[in-house]
Amino acid sequence: MDAAFLADWLNLLLRWAHMIVGIAWIGASFYFIWLDNHLHPPLDPADAARGISGEVWAVHGGGFYTAKKFKVAPEKLPPELHWFMWEAYTTLITGFLLLCLVYYHGAEVALIDPRVMALDKWEAIGISLVFLIAGWLFYDWLCRSAFGEDEAILGGLVALYCGVAAWALCHIFSGRGAYLHFGAMLGVIMVLNVYFVIIPGQKELVKAKQEGRVPDSKYGLMGRQRSVHNTYFTLPVLFTMISNHYAGLYGHEWNWVLLLMISVAGALIRIWFVQRHKGNQNPLVLASGLVMLVLTAILSLPRPTVDIGPAASFAEVQPIFQARCQPCHATKPTQEGFSAPPKGVILETQAELRARAAMIKQQVWDSAVMPPGNLTNITDDERRLIARWIKGGAQ
Repeated sequence: MDAAFLADWLNLLLRWAHMIVGIAWIGASFYFIWLDNHLHPPLDPADAARGISGEVWAVHGGGFYTAKKFKVAPEKLPPELHWFMWEAYTTLITGFLLLCLVYYHGAEVALIDPRVMALDKWEAIGISLVFLIAGWLFYDWLCRSAFGEDEAILGGLVALYCGVAAWALCHIFSGRGAYLHFGAMLGVIMVLNVYFVIIPGQKELVKAKQEGRVPDSKYGLMGRQRSVHNTYFTLPVLFTMISNHYAGLYGHEWNWVLLLMISVAGALIRIWFVQRHKGNQNPLVLASGLVMLVLTAILSLPRPTVDIGPAASFAEVQPIFQARCQPCHATKPTQEGFSAPPKGVILETQAELRARAAMIKQQVWDSAVMPPGNLTNITDDERRLIARWIKGGAQ
């Protein structure tokens, strides 16, 4: 079986599975945050007397539902409790397998950029694993240290660490690989928060109830703290999952700044939604997130092309396209590891090249992210010549 064909199908299946379980995890998380923030005092006084702290009524799919929350625990535990954890664990498992397939197996294409740092494949993989592991260890240490007792200080230190990580990743890996790893680092933190803190705290609550003792409040406080962090990490992580489509961001000279700005925007927007659930939304929070997105767009504007020289002819650039672009972007790619042209983009004829001139300029000149990892060894002079051809109207 053709290796590239097999890799494509593994990519499809893993990406699909990752998306499915990720939706299940984030959907459940968002729902419970909504639920907690929409609880009202129970309508039935008897419910309040038996420890119900709040309830919410809803209608969906032709039926009425009611959800009730106990202050601590029911007087008697039911025979079956539903635990929300496997959605998170399977998101990590499928995400790591996808990382291995796309960014480790294909490190030369997706992870390494010699213009950023000259790494061999195993060096890049080793640095990646260190970032994922160290990211969790440092974050967890911060939360468990004395800094973790003050939410404002802890939040500032976590934000500072994220800034350092974004800068470092964008100076080690390709822009595409850096963005993905920033999100993967946050994603690992989110899942391990569930595994090491949130679920053990819930298990302690159940165990204390079964043994007839009062549970230690520290487990609930730690779980709440990590749940809040997970909530604000969510939108930045979702952005990095789709960021490989946006070379204008990850291929920018200030890509690490853009990554942080759009992450802050996502966190602010998420804060506003949580406030909205509680009925005390601050429009300035939402406005700040939207303004941050606008500033990110402005900062990511492509560099001007007025000083690149006179327009070039198609005869001058045709050999460059043949040598540097068509090994991948052809009806039948000749570049090892490609069974089909990436994203279905074929650049064989003058008409095909002219039709995608704006895209080519962004990928080859503005962001210089293509060819990925500079597999075909395009030179700066060749990039400039392509930009000159496009500047002249791609004639």
